[in-house]
Amino acid sequence: MEPITEVRDYPLVPVGRGHIEPVPRRVRGFVAGQVVFDTTNAKYLWENAFYPTYYVPIVDVRRELLIDEDHQQNVQFGPSRLYSLSAGGRIQPSVVRMFDADGGGPAAGLASFEWDAIEWYEEDEPIVGHPRNPYVRIDALRSHRHVTVALDSVLLAETHCPVLLFETGLPTRYYIDRSDLVMEHLQPSDSTSLCPYKGVTTQYWSAQTPAGVQPDVAWAYDYPLPEVAPIARMVGFFNEKLDITVDGVALARPRTHFA
Repeated sequence: MEPITEVRDYPLVPVGRGHIEPVPRRVRGFVAGQVVFDTTNAKYLWENAFYPTYYVPIVDVRRELLIDEDHQQNVQFGPSRLYSLSAGGRIQPSVVRMFDADGGGPAAGLASFEWDAIEWYEEDEPIVGHPRNPYVRIDALRSHRHVTVALDSVLLAETHCPVLLFETGLPTRYYIDRSDLVMEHLQPSDSTSLCPYKGVTTQYWSAQTPAGVQPDVAWAYDYPLPEVAPIARMVGFFNEKLDITVDGVALARPRTHFA
């Protein structure tokens, strides 16, 4: 088994928590078809180091849909007030936070929404998971490199025709055709995930070896977003959990927020 290492061979996203940038896209939020906000002046605000969240000017929010909870808080981006959202025939408590216009900090005069409370759109396209990071690029490139994937010395996959997926801030992911998998060592699981760059997964697999089961080490996007069409129906693997070689060179297991 390769040791986990802090050494990396990929670029990091060059911003951190608290960074703010303008959003050049029209951003809208809906509940059951009812417009909650519609703005061309949203902000990207990084609540963590991995991806931004949309913050919306208070003036672009339909205030008649909000119920003041009379709950003031001084949080990481300044003084704020919590609201319930009454839209689409239901009330969702504590899903809107408005930041005082004169409170200072990057979020002054802006509102944030719990992501799952509304349906998000950039222009006329729905967004899944979270906003796409403007500093992230993603490329899916076909290759003829020799790639093997193993766990506990048990071979899980081997190919000479992978698709390499490069995503800023993450290690290279190696996608392999299902005909090149050793399926007797891969068990389907019920897990799912979604990614704003790739789409919604259609299957996860756990690895079964004599040493035990390593859950959810591989996944597939049968119907990925157009930007990464080459990975359709191919299987990707967590470098963090497995032993991967590329052209005979063993890759160290990286440490990321996924593992």
